[in-house]
Amino acid sequence: MTRDQAFEFLDRTARGIAEMFGSSCETLVHDMGVPTHPILSIYNGHVSGREVGSTMDIMGIGLELDEQAATTDQVNLAAATPDGRQTKSSTFHMIGEDYNLALGINFDYTSLVFANRILSDLMNAPSDLRSALWQPGDSRQLADLFDQCVAGLGKPPEEFTKGDRLKLIGLLRRRSAFSYRKSVPYIAGRLGVSRYTVYKYLDEVERGEAE
Repeated sequence: MTRDQAFEFLDRTARGIAEMFGSSCETLVHDMGVPTHPILSIYNGHVSGREVGSTMDIMGIGLELDEQAATTDQVNLAAATPDGRQTKSSTFHMIGEDYNLALGINFDYTSLVFANRILSDLMNAPSDLRSALWQPGDSRQLADLFDQCVAGLGKPPEEFTKGDRLKLIGLLRRRSAFSYRKSVPYIAGRLGVSRYTVYKYLDEVERGEAE
């Protein structure tokens, strides 16, 4: 492939990508064979404010690239334009015997950042309606009831055997602890066991009482 053919292909690709992804997507072709990597063609250049012939990169820096950067693809990297636009930038090289061209793609997602903030604010709810409407001190009453039943067994929950936990579940059941909202997750957390285990203990206690 000659240099002209390579440029024609990259330029056509750049134009197509810009059309496909719209005005927020800047695409361009660099001459990476020149230390200042000038722009040979550019579409949606308003994203970075550059035009054909510019030697500035997306960040507004006009420094020469090191040898590795001038020949290595850079994919999906964050970059900010001089006027503060937030972009994702990629560069893909096409290197031949007498040329080193590169396709650059810079997507400006600044508006998406603001949109995301608005959506986050819209979806944020510090508490749920159920808790706001029905909260007659359940959590505090359940905690007090749990502590009373634990005190009746004479040792802390972390020293409980399975038999102790079954006794506690029995005491809590007889004192209607499981009628409180979110009682099972609360009791499971205090005992350091899973909710499934609490339900299993409840089943064992109920079967034992039935027998």
